[in-house]
Amino acid sequence: MSIQTPDWVKDAVFYQIFPDRFAKSQHNEASSLKLEPWDTPPNPWGFKGGDLYGVIDHLDYLKDLGINAIYFNPITASAANHRYHTYDYFNIDPLLGGNQAFRQLIDAAHAAGIRIVPDGVFNHASRGFWQFHHVLENGDGSPYVDWFHFNPDRLQRRKHWGAYPDDFEQQQLNNHVGSLDALGYQAWWNLPALPKFNTNTPAVREFIFSVAEHWIRFGADGWRLDVAAEINDDSFWQEFRGRVKAANPESYIVAEIWHESQRWLQGDQFDAVMNYLVTAALMGLVIGDKIPSYAFRIGGWDRVLRPLTA
Repeated sequence: MSIQTPDWVKDAVFYQIFPDRFAKSQHNEASSLKLEPWDTPPNPWGFKGGDLYGVIDHLDYLKDLGINAIYFNPITASAANHRYHTYDYFNIDPLLGGNQAFRQLIDAAHAAGIRIVPDGVFNHASRGFWQFHHVLENGDGSPYVDWFHFNPDRLQRRKHWGAYPDDFEQQQLNNHVGSLDALGYQAWWNLPALPKFNTNTPAVREFIFSVAEHWIRFGADGWRLDVAAEINDDSFWQEFRGRVKAANPESYIVAEIWHESQRWLQGDQFDAVMNYLVTAALMGLVIGDKIPSYAFRIGGWDRVLRPLTA
């Protein structure tokens, strides 16, 4: 296993694409899908209909910008327009054109000298994810009961059970009661739609590694790993790296780490991290105390920005 960052990344200029809102192709234009008008303000639930065919249509435009790599926000099947709520890791979202569109995109992008790096959401799934749904249906009788973190009382139906909180459960969440107690399962940042994987379970680890290998073999050029530090397990990421690099030694693994990251940059886990500390320093320098208050509530910016703006 190489511990070197792939040479192609050293000269890469990345362009980030949020697929639903980049470009809508004739494929979706001609469909009977109920989509939002393209020029209306975005909202958390609506879909504009941007798809991977639309990206293919604009590869010349992207090339003219001088980019040679694309980082995609998640593209596997999800019920959310941002697709961080994954329910099928082995299929590209049909609203984006499905696996066929991704095949055509990779081939066209590579022919144009552009690499493709999708977002890997492996810390949590969604409440629509099959194995999680199976436990909701069967409680502690489900073979997938150890894929997530559950409250035993909920598993045995001694308390209300479900993935959509009732008024009391929502009030508990609003009062900062943890999701394991409030809902009966551990959710990322206590968000009911995002049950957190139990990556101590061998079957879960194998599932995630197999997903990572699958899309690298399909032709993706690496992974951007969502909230990677929240899988707080060096051995997990060491094996992840080994499996991905075995599938393609030239693949690039970049992780979203919010804080100091030397632990993960020893050559046995990630090739790089998204350097938010530099971003925070620049924001503190350029924007100073004009940073809007909501920015501090997003992703822990309060921990890295406030000392710079005091």
